[in-house]
Amino acid sequence: MQLSDLKNLKIAVVGAGYGGAAAAKALSLLGARVDVYEQAGRVREVGAGIGLRPSTMNRFREWGIFDAIADVTSPSDYFEILTDTGEPIMKEAWPADGEQVHTHLIHRGDFIDALMGALPDGMVHLGHKLESVEDKGEGAVLTFAGGATAEADLVVGADGIKSVVRHQLFSRKPPVFSGEHAYRTVISTDAAHGMVVDDNLRMYIGRGTKVYLLPLRHRGQVSFDITALNTDGTWAPQVTKEDLLKTVEGFDERLVAITRDLDMDTVNIRAVYDIDPVDTWHTDRVVLVGDAAHSMLHHQGQGANSAIEDGGALADALKRAGSLKEALALYQATRKPVTDELQRISRQGWTEEEINDVFPGQKPAAAGQE
Repeated sequence: MQLSDLKNLKIAVVGAGYGGAAAAKALSLLGARVDVYEQAGRVREVGAGIGLRPSTMNRFREWGIFDAIADVTSPSDYFEILTDTGEPIMKEAWPADGEQVHTHLIHRGDFIDALMGALPDGMVHLGHKLESVEDKGEGAVLTFAGGATAEADLVVGADGIKSVVRHQLFSRKPPVFSGEHAYRTVISTDAAHGMVVDDNLRMYIGRGTKVYLLPLRHRGQVSFDITALNTDGTWAPQVTKEDLLKTVEGFDERLVAITRDLDMDTVNIRAVYDIDPVDTWHTDRVVLVGDAAHSMLHHQGQGANSAIEDGGALADALKRAGSLKEALALYQATRKPVTDELQRISRQGWTEEEINDVFPGQKPAAAGQE
């Protein structure tokens, strides 16, 4: 699209999470007028740590916010998978992308704070819970709880796995329960019983449980995550310390000790859901990004990275295409095959057999642990 057309474009982004904030930043750099509508009264991110891949960090450099993100991260060289008792299965260097050679480990709260800090004052409107969205052909109209409305040339639905935008315009299929729970917290490095020796992510697998140790050295902390089989699909299930300890029975005693020492008030507990692939991501005036388009299980650590790449790809498409309609089609053609595959792989989980599927040719050093 022509620069003059982009500068006249009025864009409404629904949701101020990773995908929404990234899309807002990328689209605002085109010169478009961007407004972000977030249902919460304040933007906060609970949970623990994630890894930002080199391609994601390249986007931040392109948008001029690399240093703001990098300052609250720890660079990591590789990802290691071990059995429940610590025998090595595989070690994989993070893939480099151009000048970026490290995956950067970051706390979710620090990440969303840095992203939000990169947006201009006044762009984000809190307390706007979306009730309906309508594509009127020449534009789109948003209606919020309480009766407030907003009009835009383009609406970007970045409202997560329970997306109102997706449900109303693209797919009424409900989220899909994975049969797992995720238990996440952050502890001090000193409380990790000597298990954090560098800045690299490690995962221990056994008996249907995965335990992740993700160092956050810049904080003097480590993200401690347990993913375990559970048939309770309640979004926020009730879980006790005893329940957690049962998930790590037979694991390295140090992992058991970390679990035993946890303050349950600090543990974020949720059932794990994703969505089936959505056939179409856009109308002429409304488009999906991030979890609204392709929520995926966390086994590959690609949810946030994919959401950020969506924002960059949408901005790229608007620059390259001759019209808004062509741009949205180009965006979907670029991103949907990638995220469909990531959704498929993420549903495989992490048994030793599945590790070999995801990393062909890497044979486990120790078998029979699952």
